[in-house]
Amino acid sequence: MIEVKVPVLPESINEATVAVWHKKPGDFVELDDVIVEIETEKVVLEVPAEDSGVLTEIKAKEGETVGEQQVLGIIERKPQDDSKEASTAKSDSTKKEEPTQETPEEIEQEASEEVTQEAPEEKEQEASEKVIQEPQQNSSELSDNGDASPKGNRLEEKVPMSRIRKTIAKRLHSATQNTAMLTTFNEVDMSAILSMRSTYKEAFEKKYSVKLGLMSFFVKAAVESLKKFPTVNAYLDGDDIVYHAYCDVSIAISSERGLVVPVLRDAHKMAMHDIEKSIIDFSVRAQDGTLGIDEMSGGTFTISNGGVFGSLLSTPILNSPQSAILGMHKTQERPVVVDGEIVIRPMMYLALSYDHQIIDGKEAVQFLISIKEALEDPTRLLLKV
Repeated sequence: MIEVKVPVLPESINEATVAVWHKKPGDFVELDDVIVEIETEKVVLEVPAEDSGVLTEIKAKEGETVGEQQVLGIIERKPQDDSKEASTAKSDSTKKEEPTQETPEEIEQEASEEVTQEAPEEKEQEASEKVIQEPQQNSSELSDNGDASPKGNRLEEKVPMSRIRKTIAKRLHSATQNTAMLTTFNEVDMSAILSMRSTYKEAFEKKYSVKLGLMSFFVKAAVESLKKFPTVNAYLDGDDIVYHAYCDVSIAISSERGLVVPVLRDAHKMAMHDIEKSIIDFSVRAQDGTLGIDEMSGGTFTISNGGVFGSLLSTPILNSPQSAILGMHKTQERPVVVDGEIVIRPMMYLALSYDHQIIDGKEAVQFLISIKEALEDPTRLLLKV
């Protein structure tokens, strides 16, 4: 017998939630097959099989809270050949019982009839288990607008928050309650960066095998500005201010499981192509749920790009214990005044939320202007001025 256990959890995490069982009792599992996923406050961990065998028992069902090294299920060792023979025998038995093969037209017709006739009953049964349903309205009742169409059923569904979602909610609420958060705004003319991308994108991709995006410019502009204003890169620890001699930039990424914030370690030392590659890798693994907890721990400053979803302006919330976060937004052509003339330029609003307990308003505004100047004249990034 092999016990399937909760793996050793990272420091500061005491419990997890059983998310999804990929195998059911009676299933044969190969060595290293993912049997179950468990969800912690920050990531989803996959629990693989330590040997081949048959999953005979599940001891912790989906949604249950479990602790480190707790037994999740039992695997009984079984030679793989026996399982294959049993599988072959089952397959042969199934073949013997199969009816005469139908034509594709007959199968399609039956499937259509089955969906039409059976699906409503199945959906109604499922809804009765999951939702709170009001008594069905009489079909002759008038709708709110006075016509004779039926109102139908109004359904509600109560779904427990995932552990990651609960942690996100808790952290964001804590940030708003425990900091003197304030946001300052500015706008940046993206003409120079867009022109540079257009000129060098093919050469950049050919040399580094990655596209030249906007994020590398913003990360570079941020780290150079953080060097000038070290308090923005610091955090409050009781009555002390902790300064960092390095810039670990957190990048906010949206995933199906919620917001994750992996960290670019030593971003001040990274080349632009390394930044672009790292962010693409983070994005892919955020969707797969394979980011490690250590990759999302720490960070001295955060950049969030709401513009990818079409946001024109927002006030980002601090990523505690950090003291500042930069919000990027959608680039949009707008009329602006340049040298006394109205011209159309691709403009982006920038937002800097900061903890007013340790960062003065003047410092925050100057920091954001520093980023604006670096982006509007990218030569500054090369010369570091």
